[in-house]
Amino acid sequence: MRVDKVLEERQIGSRKTVKRLIQQKRVKVDGIAITNGSFNVEQAIHQLTVDDDLIAIPPHRYFMLHKPNGVVTAKTDANCQTIFDLIADDDQNDQLYPVGRLDRDTEGLLLITDNGQLGYQLLLPDKKVEKVYEATINDIVTEADITAFAEGIVFIGGEKCLPAKLEILSDHGIHSQVRVTIQEGKFHQVKKMFLACGKKLVYLKRVEMGPLVLDPHLRAGEYRPLTTNELLALKPYFRYKTT
Repeated sequence: MRVDKVLEERQIGSRKTVKRLIQQKRVKVDGIAITNGSFNVEQAIHQLTVDDDLIAIPPHRYFMLHKPNGVVTAKTDANCQTIFDLIADDDQNDQLYPVGRLDRDTEGLLLITDNGQLGYQLLLPDKKVEKVYEATINDIVTEADITAFAEGIVFIGGEKCLPAKLEILSDHGIHSQVRVTIQEGKFHQVKKMFLACGKKLVYLKRVEMGPLVLDPHLRAGEYRPLTTNELLALKPYFRYKTT
């Protein structure tokens, strides 16, 4: 939650008063004076003070979901089950949303939160947050494919992807198990990258997003709150908007 919003909610003062307190360097996060009221703070990992008096920070909600194949990343859908159908009523609120999306036929890690600024930071293109996928390809992946990914795949039509990392985990004569690391989120990106190499992706699972790693104990369709350590790993993204 934005520092200025926290201070207004806690009746520290009006918007004008809060702005003046910040300008006077009387507002601190973890002992350091902030210069912008839009600095994003989280109860579990930050300490907010005004004139060294501790201010209670309202908690946000953060869930790690193992999205199953066949479920859509949407609030509602007339024809398909959505990720929010998997979240218990007690854990939901109107501000809850997914950070990014996974295609209907893709499974794996999805972060769901009501912290809008965190999602904004994680999805900023210039942050180049890495997303890691495990995939099955209906062909043998070669060193030439690895090189093409590293140089930046060019889609049909001329759109070029940023350099990506392709690792071969195993091959079985007719298909390959691979690991792909990208820093973008183009529509059907991984699928289209392999199509550009003349190969078809038949299974895709996201296992990492930035510092978050899919909990191996979460079965498809299950979710859990983020741990304190996971929130601490996300701390670099709890920052104010630059625009």
